[in-house]
Amino acid sequence: MAGGWTRDGAVQDQIDDTVADAVKAARLGLAGPAGLEECEDCGEPIAEARRRALPSARTCVACQGTRDAARRATGINRRGSKDSQLR
Repeated sequence: MAGGWTRDGAVQDQIDDTVADAVKAARLGLAGPAGLEECEDCGEPIAEARRRALPSARTCVACQGTRDAARRATGINRRGSKDSQLR
């Protein structure tokens, strides 16, 4: 059932697009099989405990936190309501 100016199935299309975007972002976040001993962002040594826990680590904890914070700030608002776009 479409509501207003939307066509049938538009809500499910929005849900599918949101899930597809999340999967794509998660796949981009996966590192390759080989980790590094030094952070590729700042050049500092990656802690031994981090390399044991995450053998494919390519960044130190601080730089990974910065990357994660930047990634969360982006996104597409698919809600379409005026209230959600004013935020």
